[in-house]
Amino acid sequence: MEESTSHRRFSKIQEKIDKGEVVILTAQEICDRVRDGETFEMHDIDVVTTATSALMSGTYAVLSFKVAEPDTFTKAVKVWINTVPAQVGPCPNERIGILDLIVLGTQDSKINPGYGAGDLFRDLVKGKQVLVEIETDDGQRLTSFTTLKKIPHAMIHASRNAFKNYLAFVNPGEAAVSTIFHSDMMNGNYEEMTFCGCGELNPLENDPELKTIGIGTKVLINGAQGFVTGPGTRSSAEKPNLEGIADMHGMDPQFLGGFTTGHGPDIIMTWAVAIPVLDKDMLTHILKTDAQIPLKVVDVRSRKPIFEITYGDVWNKTNRTIEFNRKNCLHCDVCRVEEICPVKAVKWDPKKGQQFDRVKCFNCGLCVSRCPGGTFFADLGNVELEGVDHKVPITLRQSDRVTAIKAAQDLKRQIQKGQFKMTEPVGKIRFPDKL
Repeated sequence: MEESTSHRRFSKIQEKIDKGEVVILTAQEICDRVRDGETFEMHDIDVVTTATSALMSGTYAVLSFKVAEPDTFTKAVKVWINTVPAQVGPCPNERIGILDLIVLGTQDSKINPGYGAGDLFRDLVKGKQVLVEIETDDGQRLTSFTTLKKIPHAMIHASRNAFKNYLAFVNPGEAAVSTIFHSDMMNGNYEEMTFCGCGELNPLENDPELKTIGIGTKVLINGAQGFVTGPGTRSSAEKPNLEGIADMHGMDPQFLGGFTTGHGPDIIMTWAVAIPVLDKDMLTHILKTDAQIPLKVVDVRSRKPIFEITYGDVWNKTNRTIEFNRKNCLHCDVCRVEEICPVKAVKWDPKKGQQFDRVKCFNCGLCVSRCPGGTFFADLGNVELEGVDHKVPITLRQSDRVTAIKAAQDLKRQIQKGQFKMTEPVGKIRFPDKL
């Protein structure tokens, strides 16, 4: 029996995948073609791969591994990994030499400014050896070294991730303020704007009614296969986000890391979600481009909305990546960019000048406005706000479209090669009536 041209079942799309007949496009590919004037019907797309890469502070790791021989100590009460504090428990560890630990994604090093849990997680995923320090209940101080290969249980838990895009921030006041939505002091008088959100690539923008994203939906988290486990904290129907879990052993270091804000460390996370196109309503959402997706501009001091623009205003006709020209370096006594780069992608070498780590770079763009010599370049765009007598330049992006596009492409390839099997939700995500 033929299915309706306006509705189809998940099982039929899976059959097409199994036969190698499925039409899969990334959200970026679809939206680029829409902007070029192309139209789409149900039969033109079976699956769209979506993604987002951004700061997602609601993240923690659960680690369990051997640190000593049994009966070496009675009980560990404090633990640090690469000087980042880990919470001991919840399981007891009496005399067994094995610890269960929780490391919060926003935890910072006890001695190393600018190094936090996001950096630690990336180092582990890269296979680096890390230092484990233990303080016991009887005052012993023990140290050991380990790697991810020696940690049999290493799971990333996302308690508040993959927001349905986010917000833009400005400072209407006269005084500069320190905030988690900037990595430097945020200048007042509408001198600059920061924002977060991957716009048209975002999974929840493409399936806002959560017809295919639910409890048990398989996803990629930092490149590793994982699952949605429910709604994230502070979720609502208006402002949804997701909770999920994935094994660190399968993660790719290019998709996660640390990011320093004005109030300390945050963590970069990357999600990719495959969305089967089941009906025309879903297709309508999938075909929306940045220019059709609203972005609220809020006062960074109060979070009060004061303007509304679109993601087209912050992403269209801008450079996605940061260009670097060492010849422009002024050899300042103190490199301002090295001081404030939130991912530590810039280092000053007395002999060679500025050194730029392209792999580490998150393309946030802060270096563009803070380097006096113009060593770093990108057109981050500027925005017109009603009643403001000048265009407001974007100086910091807390989402990376380049990485999100890579994640969506990676998921597309895995589905085509049979390495990733999509799953139907086993339960519907429901949000509380009140937060």
